[in-house]
Amino acid sequence: MSSKGKFQFSIDRGGTFTDIYAKCPNGKTRVMKLLSVDPQNYPDAPREGIRRIMEEELNIKMNEPLDSSQIEFIRMGTTVATNALLERKGERMALAVTEGLRDLLFIGNQSRPKIFDFKIEIPDVLYEEVVEVRERVCLHRNDCQLGLNSETRVGQTLEKVHVLTTLDVEKLKADLKKVLERGITSLAVVLMHSYTFTEHEEAVQKIAMEMGFKQVSLSSEVMPMVKIVPRGFTVCVDAYLTPCIKDYITGFQSGFSSRDINALFMQSDGGLTPIDKFNGSRAILSGPAGGVVGYAMTSFEDQPVIGFDMGGTSTDVSRYDGEYEHVFESTTAGVTIQAPQLDINTVAAGGGSMLFFRSGMFVVGPESAGAHPGPTCYRKGGPLTVTDANLCLGRLLPEYFPKIFGPGENQCLDVDATRKAFEKLRDEINYFISSETTGRDLLTLEEVAMGFINVANESMCRPIRSLTQVRGHDTRRHVLSCFGGAGGQHACAIARSLGMTRVFIHKYSGILSAYGMALADVIHEAQRPTASLYNKETIPTLDVTIDELIAECVQALSDQGFSPENIKTDIYLNMRYAKTGCALMCQPSTVKNLDFVTSKFGDFLQTFQARYKKEFGFTIPGRDIIVDDVRVRGIGLSGIEDHALVAPSDKPPRVEKVVSSYFDGGHLETRVHLMEDLSYGHVIHGPAIIIDKNSTILVEPDCKAEMTKKGDVTIMIGKGKPKHIGKELDAIQLSIFSHRFMSIAEQMGRILQRTAISTNIKERLDFSCALFGPDGGLVSNAPHIPGHLGAMQDAVQYQMRTIEINEGDCILSNHPSAGGVHLPDLTVITPVFIPEHTKPIFFVANRGHHADVGGIMPGSMPSNSTSINDEGAVFKSFKLVKDGIFQENDVTAVLLSPRKFPGCSGTRNLHDNLADLRAQVAANQKGIHLVQELISCYGLEVVQAYMAHIQHHAEVAVRNLLREVSMTMDGVLSASDKMDDGSVINLRVEIDSQEGSATFDFEGTSPMVINNLNAPRAITKSAIIYSLRCLVGYDIPLNQGCLAPIHLQIPKWSILDPDDDAAVVGGNVLTSQRIVDVIMKLFKACAASQGCMNNTTFGDESFGYYDTVAGGAGAGPTWHGRSGVHTHMTNTRSTDPEIFEKRYPVLLKSFRLLPGTGGEGRYKGGDGVLREILFRKNLTLSVLSERRVFQPYGAEGGEPGSCGENLLLRHKGPIVNMGAKNFVVVNPGVSLSITSQGQRLIRDS
Repeated sequence: MSSKGKFQFSIDRGGTFTDIYAKCPNGKTRVMKLLSVDPQNYPDAPREGIRRIMEEELNIKMNEPLDSSQIEFIRMGTTVATNALLERKGERMALAVTEGLRDLLFIGNQSRPKIFDFKIEIPDVLYEEVVEVRERVCLHRNDCQLGLNSETRVGQTLEKVHVLTTLDVEKLKADLKKVLERGITSLAVVLMHSYTFTEHEEAVQKIAMEMGFKQVSLSSEVMPMVKIVPRGFTVCVDAYLTPCIKDYITGFQSGFSSRDINALFMQSDGGLTPIDKFNGSRAILSGPAGGVVGYAMTSFEDQPVIGFDMGGTSTDVSRYDGEYEHVFESTTAGVTIQAPQLDINTVAAGGGSMLFFRSGMFVVGPESAGAHPGPTCYRKGGPLTVTDANLCLGRLLPEYFPKIFGPGENQCLDVDATRKAFEKLRDEINYFISSETTGRDLLTLEEVAMGFINVANESMCRPIRSLTQVRGHDTRRHVLSCFGGAGGQHACAIARSLGMTRVFIHKYSGILSAYGMALADVIHEAQRPTASLYNKETIPTLDVTIDELIAECVQALSDQGFSPENIKTDIYLNMRYAKTGCALMCQPSTVKNLDFVTSKFGDFLQTFQARYKKEFGFTIPGRDIIVDDVRVRGIGLSGIEDHALVAPSDKPPRVEKVVSSYFDGGHLETRVHLMEDLSYGHVIHGPAIIIDKNSTILVEPDCKAEMTKKGDVTIMIGKGKPKHIGKELDAIQLSIFSHRFMSIAEQMGRILQRTAISTNIKERLDFSCALFGPDGGLVSNAPHIPGHLGAMQDAVQYQMRTIEINEGDCILSNHPSAGGVHLPDLTVITPVFIPEHTKPIFFVANRGHHADVGGIMPGSMPSNSTSINDEGAVFKSFKLVKDGIFQENDVTAVLLSPRKFPGCSGTRNLHDNLADLRAQVAANQKGIHLVQELISCYGLEVVQAYMAHIQHHAEVAVRNLLREVSMTMDGVLSASDKMDDGSVINLRVEIDSQEGSATFDFEGTSPMVINNLNAPRAITKSAIIYSLRCLVGYDIPLNQGCLAPIHLQIPKWSILDPDDDAAVVGGNVLTSQRIVDVIMKLFKACAASQGCMNNTTFGDESFGYYDTVAGGAGAGPTWHGRSGVHTHMTNTRSTDPEIFEKRYPVLLKSFRLLPGTGGEGRYKGGDGVLREILFRKNLTLSVLSERRVFQPYGAEGGEPGSCGENLLLRHKGPIVNMGAKNFVVVNPGVSLSITSQGQRLIRDS
């Protein structure tokens, strides 16, 4: 692979700058930074950098084309693909998808990214046209009763596949011809079950290429993994970006004397690939991946490392502990991509993050000033940002910045403009402080700027805690490896906050992504889906597959010139427990398992069980293990090594100057050093500033920087001067505690998702986690499911009133009178104790939807229930854990107890119930640990004081909202709406503009009903807190303070306050939506949304399945409503169609939008969807829905949306309307057609 006497170039072409690291023939190292786009001076930044370095080193004038014979290799990472995706500037393309699923990728997983935004913004799909391919296959099922006579084939995974409809070639050609006539020549193809049956996709590709398409990407080639939605997104990305990449590569190659130049490109997985194999779907993280390789190869020794890459608009964090951590499904620019990628977590906090003061709280981001206009100091009229705060504190020195600002791009950073802007913000903050409290010290300008720095640091600590603690790692044991332009200013403070003792900053930290390219290896990956059990019968077949993939990788790398001794292969099986969706990529253990026949490559079972135990806290003995995919990662060892050492110095480090910089507590004299003046062995005590050409490093007080023999900087972090934080309100600490409280709830949620095994919790994310004070009042609620907001507070407080709660107890509850909402939502409550306190000092709780808890209908969502006993197992104050012992026998007895009632069954899925309950207990234990950790840092009195301050802040935000409303609307507002059965929800709101309070009076609401539309009081509270948060319009803590200004009046025994025995399952999922519609109507916030969750359950005595169907969102004063999305009180994800058909005896015949159903107006309402499911065996089906009689209202003269419809379609038989709420036993071949806002279905005769 090596050619002596030639140049080696490693390049990171970023969005703003292109960084170049070069090794010259004489061994000299060159580093260069250029603007990525500078058309007046050069056509291509990487080529220009290569030209300049070669010209200077060879001392000859060079023009393009450059002499490629002088170059050993070029390695490059590029944001060309990322930027094209972010800016939607890729190739015009079309999507070919199985007929009936034309809008599948538009609908996605049905969820909305920001649950409190009225204007639901989801990035547009990448395709311009859709071709519905008439073809259909389905998987063979032993329980199928359709009597299929179609051709049966064996897929790539060895699964049997029925070809229900062969490819309609003539229709396909006609449709593709129309696409070509529009000038579109790039096509993405994704067909149902093509991960295993590839024939139809391959036929589409052949036809399309023959017709003149230039790029045809197949999902079965790009990423042959089950799940059509992420696979479809991935193949669209490939078709959208690969032509752009090819165009860029062609242009790049044209500047060299030979097109055969040895160029390798960095992929998202951290490996290099030949120029002809670089494609769109694996290029998204091309640049950042180089940085991960760079810090992994330079800073990892005996401690795991956290990579901290802080840029202008965001910060990337990642982890390395001897091997790269990969994910196989991620979201970039709103597009879910299914491809191997380094696990890089991004938080919207960077140097350009904007600063706000809202209702008494310091807020940093997520909005960014960007490059234009940029921060205030950029002289373009931009807002205050984190960069401005550092400048104001004397941590950035303008004289060492390039003079590229101002109209003539020849001025330095504008310190005066920054200080004036901070003076204005300081006055605003001090006015608020003086109006809220008396006797409080007002803040200085520097204290305000320092406050924003501290809040920004805490926001960047959150993803690092999540990356480590959620996975069972101790954050304190890590080294913080800092790179990127802005990270050095924050590294010491972040490391100290996280308990880390060492920061590492590489000498090339400003260009570490480019340097990482030089250190990277060449990668060739081969993967094959299998869908095989892992047992002694299947292991020989798996070994054959592994051998074939190894041979493919070795051959590919050999063809690139690698010798056998420089090729290694890593083998992975993508393994999961049967009936779960969480697969783990597992390498074989070298330790033999004497109790199990192992693969010749090692013991994959041992690895899987050990990883599952570590990640999720348990294993599932006796459960089959499935291998979804076999993956081999071929590695061509080619990374260079940098042996350059820095000479030691016997002189003290030269001080460039001394400046005054501000730290917590005041100004300190701070020595300034230039990196070029420092040598091996130099020790620099903080406070100090080290300035490099591309970055500024802040060494904080009580920290010590040392220069290593390689010229890198290691900073040892001291404990720092203890900062007294008292119980009195401090606006800066308020923001920090808000982050910490919310982080507790979020980490609980991640633990619950990871440790649960059911589809509902792990995949549909139908759960919520929260923290409560010693009075049971809500402190923080992670924004999971809106319908759970505020409702769990009633559940906690009911237990406090009712039973004695001891350390080691966990309480299980779901009864509506005990703060529950409906029986499948099981709430687990755990008290938090600390030594010397006999009463709980906090509570943690979570609520998760279980797929079945018994009752008259599989799925425990009956349409015909008339009492609580029809709906499943009931828990009021059940001790799930007593004295630290999980009460499995007792909880099993209760879960099975509904069978004592006529027509009822006990739970139909006991194993999953118990596993998910254990996961809920584990999530609470994580919450307890985090609360205790917070108390150990600050003390109980301070933590509880800030709990109260946080609650008061939410109260202030709501009071301000109500005052603003009273200024533009009458003091007394009213609205009403009807349920389909005629029941009225009536609301009258009277606002006190002086106090900023309101009475929500539901007098006139209909009495409780015999059906299940009754909504417990907790649901109304959830609907109100959700609506108020939406109306506020910006982030506020979700806690009991939101309801403090609200006086709630609900008539007893009305539909919103039923008696203890009333059926309530529909109240939670239907009436809740109508309450929100009434509130939004009253405040004139937006038109009605679909007002329903379209609940569908089916099953038999062996299983129950529950799902919800999206619809249209209401339009607003300045926006159109989003189509095909979940709205208001729910935000659960849908099950992927391939998983849906793989696990259950059904076929998804159609899932598409219904244009024109959202209601016309200046701003149109979002359209509903049609979802048609065909059943393959006898099952009991239940539908629970609304808006089948009364249309969703329009606002301000806009038209209402259409009503929905539930139809049963019998093969060659009549179409039968099921009505809004009904159940039926369906026979094989019957289809359910649900329209969430519908056009009447007309079936072809």
